[in-house]
Amino acid sequence: MAPPPWDGALLFDGPADAAMTVVLAHGAGQPLDSPFMAAMAEGLAAAGLRVARFDFPYMRARRETGGRRPPDREPALLATWHGVIESLGGGGRLAIGGKSMGGRIASMIADAAGARGLVCLGYPFHPPGRPEKTRTAHLQAIRTPTLIVQGTRDPFGGPEDVSGYALSDRIQTAWIEDGDHSLRPRKKSGRTLEGNLAEAVALVAAFVGRL
Repeated sequence: MAPPPWDGALLFDGPADAAMTVVLAHGAGQPLDSPFMAAMAEGLAAAGLRVARFDFPYMRARRETGGRRPPDREPALLATWHGVIESLGGGGRLAIGGKSMGGRIASMIADAAGARGLVCLGYPFHPPGRPEKTRTAHLQAIRTPTLIVQGTRDPFGGPEDVSGYALSDRIQTAWIEDGDHSLRPRKKSGRTLEGNLAEAVALVAAFVGRL
């Protein structure tokens, strides 16, 4: 059965008259209002940026039915992103991206959509434990200015993995010390999740400010 279309709902934070809007999509397992997504959106809004968040159709269905269902297939995820960008007037004043899967799907359309920038928060370079199964082919030639914020302990791609990839020179990777896929550090590191998220917010805000 075909997935339902995107319902057009957007959750906004930050000033409506901001020069740039950052559009963030959630990861595979958590919705637009997860603690991670909320912390990023609220932090960027406090930095003076307009932030828009949305749920993919399968996540909306989870809310409505209370049942678990897997992510939509790639064509539906791509179509949702296109619909969101179109609803916001096109990519010219947008930095698009998001958490894990949401950022990966955004990276697949950033060039075609004419996005001003791309922000990936925990990019899933490969499935955990399967470093040979990379999701990097399209990143070799991407033209959109891109920031990837990645934890140094991310099982989806750490520094040693990423250093071996042939990525476009339009991509910069910022490493959050001891962060996992959600940037959460170990207690013994002396770092905190709040501190790591604040560092990520600052990196994204600075990047978007240069676009």
